[in-house]
Amino acid sequence: MRTILCRRLGVELPIVQAPIGGAAGPILAAAVSNAGGLGMLAPWSADIATLRQQIHQTRALTDRPFGVNLVLAFQQEERLEVCLEEGVTILSFFWGDPATSAARARAGGATTIFHTVASGEEARRAVGCGVDVVVAQGWEAGGHVRGSVATLPLVSAVVDAVGPATPVVAAGGIADGRGLAAVLCLGAAGAWIGTRFLASTEAIVHPRYRDLILGARETDTVHTHVFNIGWPDAPHRVLRNSTVEAWEAAGSPPPGRRPREGEVVATSVSRGPIQRYRSYTPTPDAEGDIDALSLWAGQGVGLVSHVQPAGDIVRDIAEDARATLRRLQALV
Repeated sequence: MRTILCRRLGVELPIVQAPIGGAAGPILAAAVSNAGGLGMLAPWSADIATLRQQIHQTRALTDRPFGVNLVLAFQQEERLEVCLEEGVTILSFFWGDPATSAARARAGGATTIFHTVASGEEARRAVGCGVDVVVAQGWEAGGHVRGSVATLPLVSAVVDAVGPATPVVAAGGIADGRGLAAVLCLGAAGAWIGTRFLASTEAIVHPRYRDLILGARETDTVHTHVFNIGWPDAPHRVLRNSTVEAWEAAGSPPPGRRPREGEVVATSVSRGPIQRYRSYTPTPDAEGDIDALSLWAGQGVGLVSHVQPAGDIVRDIAEDARATLRRLQALV
């Protein structure tokens, strides 16, 4: 399964660990890379010392390629400079115009630049800005989601828009090898997988959050904009919970008029008080009403039923994809 993406990145498998903010650190990224995929750090709001430490720690844990993802909804110039100073060659951008960041990354020595898009037109613009790999994120994806098109039609449209010269990575609802095989059949060069890695032993998530992921069905997520403190005007997909249900029952009012707004529902040693409606990944040091927090999850959550080391997840997805593709070949 060495696709154009594998050759471009120098990896063995077309599997990219999505930059699940707050849950992805050096241990998870390195484990995915060591298994043959591409691990990804997500230091979107990290201070500079922490960012350097994460890059150094990842390098100490793997000698294989890994990437760093930066969200362009926030100021990232200083973090981008640090990545380039530290010799990071694979960079991923999300949410915004990549033109300036891509140009700076290229000038600073980056060899592969990813950008996440929600349409064929966005893909063409990204490639025109110097982006090397386009991530087509369908609205099935967990966490923050810009677009409103489902993964299958979006991947097809983006492949038609920029392929085959530009590798397209499919994101949204992919949690096993069947999903990877399906998007490869659509012309994608790989899969961007997040929710499945929330159930890895290396993910930095609260045990209760992990349990809720493991018990969820494919119908238990909702695409909403309710958890917007800290990241306004950013739609996202989460597990339906008490906060979502109370807000919907009140008629989905805007900020300032939402039920129990301003209430502190949890606290975290690393992040302090966590208000209801805050954009926050529940980490192991959180205490309080974990069920009421922003429980990021994609529609592929129904396929996530057990905890495994990240390396085993990568290997299982790859083997399942190979078996699926062999079955399909037998039908031809």
